[in-house]
Amino acid sequence: MLDDFFTRALLAGIGVALVAGPLGCFIVWRRMAYFGDTLSHAALLGVALALLLNINTMVAVGGVSVILAALLILLRRRDTLSSDAILGLLSHSALALGLVSLAFMTWVRIDLLGLLFGDILAVTRLDIAVIYGGGALVLALLILIWRQLFAATVSPELAASEGLRPERSELVFILLTSVVIAISLKIIGALLITALLIIPAAAARRVSGSPEQMAIVAALAGALSVVGGLYASLHYGTPSGPSIVVAAMVLFILSLVPGVQLVRRMGETSKGDRS
Repeated sequence: MLDDFFTRALLAGIGVALVAGPLGCFIVWRRMAYFGDTLSHAALLGVALALLLNINTMVAVGGVSVILAALLILLRRRDTLSSDAILGLLSHSALALGLVSLAFMTWVRIDLLGLLFGDILAVTRLDIAVIYGGGALVLALLILIWRQLFAATVSPELAASEGLRPERSELVFILLTSVVIAISLKIIGALLITALLIIPAAAARRVSGSPEQMAIVAALAGALSVVGGLYASLHYGTPSGPSIVVAAMVLFILSLVPGVQLVRRMGETSKGDRS
């Protein structure tokens, strides 16, 4: 029988993966991988502020992420730097500020490796409740704005002409991503959370015939990565967070197998025949 801490780790990791998968699809479609990195690096600055101001960590991480997103939008409108240059500036600045701030807090004992790479085996029942409660809220809001957000992803101009207000849906998407990063920090760490957002979605893209199907497959692929990574970590004694990412990478490699692509084409053909 599995130890109690391992069961909690499985439940927490699967909960995060089920939410990260659908959000990751939009990150892949919008080519926003570097933006995900920026928000995840900002999480470390949020942790420093939470310790300094004695406030809830998730609130601080979410607040810092929203501020960085606002800075990104503001700097984009000035057209002085390219988007990737702005993201690089914000990402590494936030990470450096977070690390320097934590270094000054000598009165606080901080597990820096846990913040960077996660410590999923240390999750509590409260963490699980937060993950599933916050995750359910994120998924509900994502379903609510799915049509507007997908239209804005395909063509922002067309979405605006149809009165779908793409700016508002994009802002909500940024907030939802910030929430997921905040609740995932303890699970997989600031440096690896982007991988859990992107890799399962990238694998799902190779085998899915529709956006909705891709979101479901991405969630399942993420959950399978968590289970495979944790069991590999238990068996081989490897770090849990990186093991989950390696498992996700294995799934992505498997999605490149020609036979898998053939199954996808057959599914698309049968769908076309029914229509």
